[in-house]
Amino acid sequence: MSNDMTGPGTGGGVLSSLGDRMMGRASGSHAKVSKKSGPLDGLFLSQLIPALLLVLVGTITIWTASLTIADANFPRHLVGVALGLVVAMLIWRYDYRNLAGMTTVLFVITCFLMVMPKIPGLGVASHGMTGWVRLPLLPVRFQPVELGKVAAIFLMASASSQYNGKIERFSDYCRLCGTLLVPLALIVITDLGSGLVVLFLGATIIICSGAPRNWVLATIALIVGVSALVVITSMTDGLPHVLKDYQLKRLLVFADPSIDPSGDGYNLQQAKIAIGSGGFFGKGLGNATQAGNGFLPEAHTDFVFALYAEQFGFVGCVVLLGLFAWMIFATILLAMRINASFGKLILVGCAALWTFQVLENVGMCIGIMPITGIPLPFISFGSSSMLTQLICVGIVQSVWRHRQKAA
Repeated sequence: MSNDMTGPGTGGGVLSSLGDRMMGRASGSHAKVSKKSGPLDGLFLSQLIPALLLVLVGTITIWTASLTIADANFPRHLVGVALGLVVAMLIWRYDYRNLAGMTTVLFVITCFLMVMPKIPGLGVASHGMTGWVRLPLLPVRFQPVELGKVAAIFLMASASSQYNGKIERFSDYCRLCGTLLVPLALIVITDLGSGLVVLFLGATIIICSGAPRNWVLATIALIVGVSALVVITSMTDGLPHVLKDYQLKRLLVFADPSIDPSGDGYNLQQAKIAIGSGGFFGKGLGNATQAGNGFLPEAHTDFVFALYAEQFGFVGCVVLLGLFAWMIFATILLAMRINASFGKLILVGCAALWTFQVLENVGMCIGIMPITGIPLPFISFGSSSMLTQLICVGIVQSVWRHRQKAA
């Protein structure tokens, strides 16, 4: 079935025209290629430039962390960046349209990645977390759920693109929700934070694929009700506790940090102190005393934004968030311009992934979001996370490079 979107409700009209005008190109039913092709013609620079700048900022931040934090292995970070860039270039060259319509295969791959840490002989623990995998005969470990996020984007885009921008039957809407629910249930068992990422990007893709507003609002109400029930039962003795103790404690600390003054409450308070002590211009490169003196736990991973803010201050934070906004909005504008349903929804998924992870990581560091351990894209230490983020960059570039044809 062709997924070329040329009619109403396919992302054209006002949104496409807006995207064309903001990107400085003439509007039309298809993105047009310049007659003068050059070495950069196949690169979507509006998204690539901020992404590479974020990689640079993250590399500098981890280098400063490695000066005082033993776990912040800078050579390992560089290996992750190098591997990610190589894979991103390969994906840029690959025609993403080959994956269109492969919903069943993508579903199996996504579910397998989510359950890998539970397979005997593969799953290993790190810092008390069980979401890691070590493959036989290889000296490295990785988090398959990070790659599972990318697989989930392709899965939901493939499943949703067949409706060409308008879901008319409730059974089709339920089928899409069920497709998302299975891998979501598998990952929530291991990692609640990553499960929230998958839920957000999957729900965003479903909404942008033409789901009626009333169905979406009813689903949101159902999710809120179920979530409230899960929290209440987990807090009540004698009832099944769906949430683990540390997950429940993080939610309670979000409401009142004094509940756990030596654990997550302490982490949150130290993160706020680090951010506040950065002032307007920051303490300077390598002068993060909260992290350097060991007061801020996980300063190179979960609370890397606090580490960054202490060194570069308010001005540095504005620049960092500006780079994220630049990259995300460039991706959204590209999604509004192209007519290929599959490619459009893939771009939506990538933008949703970056948006949620940035809002959650920054939000938990300043106390407006629960602590979940979600990494800050391109900045947090971790080769698995870096690989995932650069894969998404490669995906956006692949959609741009193959934008003339439908998928």
